Amino acid sequence: MTIRVLLVDDEPLLRMAFTMVLDAQPDMEPVGEAADGAEAVRLTLALRPDVVLMDVRMPGTDGIEATGRIVESCPDTRVLILTTFDLDEYAFAGLRAGASGFLLKNALPEELLAAIRSVAAGDAVVAPRITRRLLENFAHQLPAGTSAAEGDERLARLTAREREVLVEVGRGLSNTEIAAGLHLAEATVKTHLSRILVKLGLRDRVQAVVFAYETRLVRPS
Repeated sequence: MTIRVLLVDDEPLLRMAFTMVLDAQPDMEPVGEAADGAEAVRLTLALRPDVVLMDVRMPGTDGIEATGRIVESCPDTRVLILTTFDLDEYAFAGLRAGASGFLLKNALPEELLAAIRSVAAGDAVVAPRITRRLLENFAHQLPAGTSAAEGDERLARLTAREREVLVEVGRGLSNTEIAAGLHLAEATVKTHLSRILVKLGLRDRVQAVVFAYETRLVRPS
């Protein structure tokens, strides 16, 4: 399968560099370029790329707003946020807007390619532990709430075991660590996580971590 990628950045030289890297890959195709968020949304609707490589700081519509609009209107398109620092507010905002992860702008070409392939396959690029660190740093920006039960009615869809698994995911644990802690087979944890994502309407593991914090199932330490 060829992964179709839309490049979004207000720096022409950076878009050119990304295009050259993607063109050299037999399984990737750069299908378009955008210099701002509004153009990114328009081209995503027209081209339906598999992955949008999204810059954040751009004139006009920024990458965060564009990410939210793309996720809402094109649910099959994954967004990979480009950021300068791994724990900045833009990465946090991008994940909350529905991005499947973020990548540092100074990442090596092989890291960029691996991230695009992971996102296209439905995986999240950012490790849950890093997502947790982001959420703890910017927890004051999460919606106010007094209890998990009041946070989101979707929680009622989960079984008691699925809620336990979601809490552990929110704490940044891997499937192997969750399996050991809950005395389950790792395959069982994967099955529970898949059901959790479907029941809650979430895109990937990173979004599950965000959800666990927003509903106060997990609180900042």
